[in-house]
Amino acid sequence: MSFALSAGVTGLQAHQKMLDIAGNNLANVNTTAFKASRVTFSELLNETLKKASQPTSGVGGTNPQQIGSGVGIAGISPNMTQGNIISTGNALDLAIEGEGYFVLSDGQQNVYTRAGAFSVDADSYLVDPATGYHVQRIGSEGESDGFQVPGNSNIRIPYDVAMPAKATSEIDVTGNLSADAALTVTQTQVVTSNITYTCGDTVALETTEIDQLDQFSGTLTSGTITISGYDKDGTAFDSGLTLAVDGSTTLGDLINHLNTNVLDGSTASLVNGQIRITDDSSGYSKTDITISYSGDGELTTPAYFEISTVGGEEVKSINITAYDSQGGEHVITGAFVRTDTTNTWDLVLTSVTGDISEITMDNRRIEDIAFDASDGSYLGLSGSDSAQFVITFTHDPSNQQTIDIDMGTPGQLDGLTQFAGNSTAVASGQDGYEAGSLSTVSVNNEGIVIGAFSNGIKKNIATIQMSLFQNTAGLEGIGNGYYIPSANSGEAIATQAMSGGAGTIHGGSLEKSNADVATEFVSMIQAQNGFQANARSISVANEILQELTNLIR
Repeated sequence: MSFALSAGVTGLQAHQKMLDIAGNNLANVNTTAFKASRVTFSELLNETLKKASQPTSGVGGTNPQQIGSGVGIAGISPNMTQGNIISTGNALDLAIEGEGYFVLSDGQQNVYTRAGAFSVDADSYLVDPATGYHVQRIGSEGESDGFQVPGNSNIRIPYDVAMPAKATSEIDVTGNLSADAALTVTQTQVVTSNITYTCGDTVALETTEIDQLDQFSGTLTSGTITISGYDKDGTAFDSGLTLAVDGSTTLGDLINHLNTNVLDGSTASLVNGQIRITDDSSGYSKTDITISYSGDGELTTPAYFEISTVGGEEVKSINITAYDSQGGEHVITGAFVRTDTTNTWDLVLTSVTGDISEITMDNRRIEDIAFDASDGSYLGLSGSDSAQFVITFTHDPSNQQTIDIDMGTPGQLDGLTQFAGNSTAVASGQDGYEAGSLSTVSVNNEGIVIGAFSNGIKKNIATIQMSLFQNTAGLEGIGNGYYIPSANSGEAIATQAMSGGAGTIHGGSLEKSNADVATEFVSMIQAQNGFQANARSISVANEILQELTNLIR
């Protein structure tokens, strides 16, 4: 009878545990990434009343006679299957579709979790706001930009770090340059100084003395204006390269000197305060000029002459906004012009907005851009020229800014082409940008934290670390949805999303609890039935013992 009592007690205890587990599962039915548990029972040690006997020649064998001593908890195991993923709209809510775990640290040890409701703390670190544990990263993403600190695996979200400006170093050009189109009227090249000379309200500047100009400071006794440039055919100026000036020299004297002693095939004039050089005939032209001053006082001279009209039979203008080293915007305008050599073009830098210190003549024209006559593919530069422009900006006169022009792969059709039809070439992109600050962050499927900055640039900030385990059911829960490795889970294997079976990260989402209400209600009913049955067995055993006691009354 003692067996019935003790077995009943173990049954009560076991089913009470079953009810406790079901209750805990139901309590966490809305806990982010909670993993429900289940209990399994096993029979306790049997007591052998009579051992088995083997058959003899006269009688058969007998089975052992045993009686159990009740039930025990064989195991409480978590259900590590993935819960449903729901969208939250919060960019830093992260859910894992797969086997991986996020890695968090308190500075002493790493813990592992599937609950990805993260936020940014006052020090700009990505943390679990419930505990302050830091989310860990893997790799060197973000270190080169100064977003992450080498040797520190905590993820910084750099709201407090400005992105420095990046000067444009390359411009991409794509599209077609027509093999057969021609302008209605062949253009005549005109170059114009990028500075407008003024003298108060004076209109007729030809008679204005140089030392009376608003662009002159000091006293002029003697000085020299130095002139260099190219005629229409590309021949360098070979005479009249200097003009001695004094207090009586006028702008008209400069214009007369250009026409009399310098220019061949072009004519200089003064139009609305700008020095203008106009070819005497239309067609392809390399006319260009620079003017500098030395002597008493200071005279501002043109940083370069804009090519206001490009001479040629077929001309296709392009323009794009580019950036200097401080992030200043400048509209760079260029023009492709078909040369007198078949299947060959030039690209000339016609103007640049903003404060320009200098554009030298040798660094503003890309010559001999060649195309294959058979298929129209870009062949590269047939001459010794480089496909780049060089500009010096006023804010940084000691450093020239070189801008490479990418026109495609020679022999391929991935950039410029030369087919019949219209010219459609455009400047399709450039790599510079102004300074900016972090506006928003998001996380892609690979676990890369991507920052969108106020200047329109997106940068990779960090890569979220994930870990895998040989036996996830063997992990030891420590509360807050955290786990640590146990002797039966295996050590953590560091990786990142979409690698090694870690799964995919979904930004703006959370993993729900995998506890199922219907299943837990059934478990509660089973626990209740088991508890009642065992309580009944104890009650019956007690009644029998009472009857036995009553026999002697």
